[in-house]
Amino acid sequence: MELREEGQHVDAASDGSALVGEGSGETAVAAGRPVGEVLRELRIARRLTLKTTAERAGISESFLSQLERGRVGTSLKSLQGIAAALGVEVGDLFRAPEQGRTSVVRHDSRPEVSIGSLAKYQLTPVTAAQVEVFAGSLAPGGTAGDEPYSHGDSEELLLVIAGEIKAVVGDETWTLRTGDSIFYRSSEPHTLHASEDGPAEVIWIIAPPSY
Repeated sequence: MELREEGQHVDAASDGSALVGEGSGETAVAAGRPVGEVLRELRIARRLTLKTTAERAGISESFLSQLERGRVGTSLKSLQGIAAALGVEVGDLFRAPEQGRTSVVRHDSRPEVSIGSLAKYQLTPVTAAQVEVFAGSLAPGGTAGDEPYSHGDSEELLLVIAGEIKAVVGDETWTLRTGDSIFYRSSEPHTLHASEDGPAEVIWIIAPPSY
């Protein structure tokens, strides 16, 4: 694999020792963009804090913060750790989205974002540029968050595929059952709660991806 930096090329050694702009003052480029910018978008999309991501990757929080802002470079080994913490492969960071490109996301390798009692899985590949799809499961009485939250300003569709939930959007609450859906903007504070009577399964479709 070859990692491209501004003004130079760096070949990744098999032992992961090659550098990605480390100490050079230059910014590694991922899919035509600074790699730190790509990492930050992925982290926010998964609702992970700098601290949690850094701990999973085995690096310091301050280092990750500087990397996201393009102030430092990193070794390939560290980049592999960060990518794993975000549930992606290093190669995904350097692959530009391709119109019409076919991708398969295997069930056992779906990026997972756990929020409280909600298990949420990303179904679209990280290279998807126009739409983002998640599947979620909640235990009886589970919730996506006690307090409504907002993210970006995309269009969002929530579809209930099993069970019953209460969807909260702004100041309103709707009871939704299997087959029901609700449409709203992601900028509107929202959350959902599963019925105490049983688990629930839902699908989110967000366009464009909201970071």
